[in-house]
Amino acid sequence: MSPLHLRAAGVSVLIAFRSGEAAIVHWGADLGADVPDLELLTDPIPHSAFDVPVVAGLLPQASSGWLGRPGLRGSRVIDGPGRDFSPAMRVVSATAADGLAEIVQQDADAGLQVTSRLVLHPSGLLEARNTLRNTGRGDYQLDQLAVVLPVPAHAAELLDLTGRWCRENHPQRQDIRRGTWVRTGRHGRTGHDSSLLFAAGSRGFGNRHGSVWGTHLAWSGDHELFFDALADGRHTIGAAELLGSGEVVLAPGEEYVTPALYASFSAEGIDGVSARFHDWFRARPQHVDVDGVRPRPVVLNTWEAVYFDHRIEPLIELADAAAAIGVERFVLDDGWFRGRRDDTAGLGDWYVDEALWPEGLTPLIEAVTSRGMEFGLWVEPEMVNLDSDVVRSHPEWIVGPDARSLAEGGRLPLEWRHQHVIDLVNPEAWQYVFERLDHLLRENDISYLKWDQNRDLPEHGRDGRPSVHAQTLAAYRLFAALKQAHPGVEIESCSSGGARVDLGILEHTDRVWASDCNDALERQTIQRWTQAVLPPELVGAHVGPTHSHTTGRVHDIMFRVVTALFGHFGIEWDIRQASERERDVLRRGIETYKRFRGLIHTGRRVNADVVEPALSVHGVVGADEALFAVVMQATPVAEVTGRVRVPGLNADHTYRVAPLMPTVADFPRTTEGDAISPFVQIAGPRWFDEGLTSTGRFLAEVGLPMPVLRPEQAVLLHFERV
Repeated sequence: MSPLHLRAAGVSVLIAFRSGEAAIVHWGADLGADVPDLELLTDPIPHSAFDVPVVAGLLPQASSGWLGRPGLRGSRVIDGPGRDFSPAMRVVSATAADGLAEIVQQDADAGLQVTSRLVLHPSGLLEARNTLRNTGRGDYQLDQLAVVLPVPAHAAELLDLTGRWCRENHPQRQDIRRGTWVRTGRHGRTGHDSSLLFAAGSRGFGNRHGSVWGTHLAWSGDHELFFDALADGRHTIGAAELLGSGEVVLAPGEEYVTPALYASFSAEGIDGVSARFHDWFRARPQHVDVDGVRPRPVVLNTWEAVYFDHRIEPLIELADAAAAIGVERFVLDDGWFRGRRDDTAGLGDWYVDEALWPEGLTPLIEAVTSRGMEFGLWVEPEMVNLDSDVVRSHPEWIVGPDARSLAEGGRLPLEWRHQHVIDLVNPEAWQYVFERLDHLLRENDISYLKWDQNRDLPEHGRDGRPSVHAQTLAAYRLFAALKQAHPGVEIESCSSGGARVDLGILEHTDRVWASDCNDALERQTIQRWTQAVLPPELVGAHVGPTHSHTTGRVHDIMFRVVTALFGHFGIEWDIRQASERERDVLRRGIETYKRFRGLIHTGRRVNADVVEPALSVHGVVGADEALFAVVMQATPVAEVTGRVRVPGLNADHTYRVAPLMPTVADFPRTTEGDAISPFVQIAGPRWFDEGLTSTGRFLAEVGLPMPVLRPEQAVLLHFERV
């Protein structure tokens, strides 16, 4: 069988069949149209080994001598479990056209067939998934079906992300050693500590240099990500849904489809990996309109402004203040529905609280829309409180480990923020939730739903059996049904911040909330690494209060605004309490966002490699202009940081460079009102006051001297082609 060769945007995926199995010979840099005779590229056979070369197949198998993690684990349940535990899959068909390869492998004796579907998108992003079909007699219990890709031996380091509530998506790196590195998520959702990007790279790879092989599993439930480094020197990277005991049992003729593994190769560091993801997102037909009829609106969310205080008078005052500074979308957060005075009651009762809103939400919605803003609403449809009418009527709808319901004395899982999960696998419960949300959207002028999901559930079960798999698919169906019924409504995926940020949920939603932490310093790291996969227009980035509610830090309004600009800009703060200067800077920030959001949401994201550990330089580059933020995150090692090189610009273009905010003119004295100058210097570089004209090549190779910044300060620079 002839090899299959997929090529796009500088990437090749070469698949060979010489052993009878499908094996990816190469995933990486483009090989060109001509490749040698792969039949001659057999691996040697060492001493004390199998008598034939061991194949690292598209579906790694023990039957081929593979001693690492197998691609398929499971067994047939006939006369007890354990039969057909080790299949020997061989290719029966393989086709490729227009960037799509489809390969069917089967073991007729075991009664198993796996179809692998690989799509190399025009951006160079590889999408791969497997489908297992039970073609045999009797049930087959699936333990795991993975998607596995090879990584060359010169990959020397691993990068993955981890975190917790209010500290999501922080990187960690390590050398590749012999053995298997596994990241497991058992949260019943994606998880605050999940790795949005799981990557291997050449020694010392960085933002803009080195070879990187990055992956992402598009799944919102339990999962495993792994890197396998075998004693024979071979490396594989892969991922799979993590299934509970007996969670997927296939009857004869039934199929299981894995979540998609998205894989991005770059010879130009992490930014190259990100570029392929961003281009793929922006080519999707459902991608948000960022620079046309409906650009990403400036958002004000009420949570950190009023919390559960839902009186109409202060909310209208807040709407007045929002409209006055240019806000375009006003979102009412938690506390509007029946019985909801705090977080102990009301979840699941999705009726407007008549005691708070005797005329419904209409008076507030009309006040918001009459001021030129869209109205949005917070919901948490997958959750219930025990103190709710829906649980009193249907205690059997609560997810848990016991086959008995609450009313029958069944054991419930531990509470988390006083809440439990509603069983969306139950058709009646699913229909109830759909009808309540559908009614809200039909009866009210709501343009946007902030869809929250606020808890982990490691004991996620239905009728005494694990059900994360079915619950995740049921949640996807709920999103899809509401989108079909209300195509004009945008939905944000929030999960106590960033605990459900993945490409599975983003098939059904229009942006994510990266973190419940609005502290601008924390957000510098959270947003940078969330945007390693997601483009900025999909990442909510809000200006929080002067005094951060989650960290206790105090940051100047300039730093908070510059941080929030590089995303989908918004505010989560009682701006009625803002000082005159803070309102002026916030208004100026909104004007800056509106001026440049077309650039921010379509341009190429750039992260510079810098020597100073306290400094970060990041931006967005378009065809004729760019925005960069120079951020001092801590006390620098050096007194003066030296010239900062600005990568990513067109080397042959000439640019006019000038600061946008803050400028020295914003701080004529050391202190100005309620603000301390971000600059700690006797004199700054002349170009910062007068502007500079330079080529992109000079800026990338030589760079610019920067003003001396205090810790936790930033400057925003504009580069315009002349």
